Amino acid sequence: MTIIDEPRDEAVEKELEGVPEEFLDNGEPGEGDEEEGDLGEALESLRNDLEAAKQEVLYAKAETQNVRRRMEKDIQDARAYAATGFSRDILSVSDNLARALSHVPDALREDDQAKRFIEGIEATQRELEKVFGQHGITRVAAVGMPLDPNQHQAMMEVPTDEAEPGTIVQEMQAGYMIKDRLLRPAMVGVAKKPD
Repeated sequence: MTIIDEPRDEAVEKELEGVPEEFLDNGEPGEGDEEEGDLGEALESLRNDLEAAKQEVLYAKAETQNVRRRMEKDIQDARAYAATGFSRDILSVSDNLARALSHVPDALREDDQAKRFIEGIEATQRELEKVFGQHGITRVAAVGMPLDPNQHQAMMEVPTDEAEPGTIVQEMQAGYMIKDRLLRPAMVGVAKKPD
C-alpha cells in the first residue's frame, strides 16, 4: 500500500503548529480509542467546571444586587434621619417655650405690652412646630392612650378610678417621632387601681 501525500492546507498547518501530537488524530485505527476515553473524561470535567463557574457568577451577581440594595437603603436612611441629633437637641428649646407659655399668668395676658410679647412667643412655638412637621417630626400621642413601651416611658403610677389601669393619665414631657423612628419617648404617668 502506498501512501499518497495529500495536499495540505497551509492555514490548517499554521493552526496545528504547537499542538502536541497526542491531540492530533492521524487516522490510524486503534490508537485513538484510549485517548477518546481520556478526552471524554476531560470534556466532562470541563463541563462540570463550566457549570460550577456559571453558578458562582450567578451567586456573585445576586450578592452584588443585595449589596446595592443595602447601600441604597443606607443612603435613604441617612437622608431621612440625618437631622436626628439636631432634632433631639432642638426639642428642649420647644419644651422651654411650652413651659414658659404655660406659666404666664392670666393677668399678664391682659396687659397690652405683655400680650404682644406673649403672642410673639406663641408665634415662635407655632413656627417651630411647622418646621418639625416639614421634617417628619411628629408628637407621640399620650394622654388617654394605653401605655406603649415603644413610645412611652412610665415615670410614675397614678391611683385613679377614672381610667383603666395601664392608661396614660398624665404627660410630664412630650415624646416625638422622626418619620417612623422614636426620637424621644413621652414621659408619662400611668393609671393604676387605687389601694
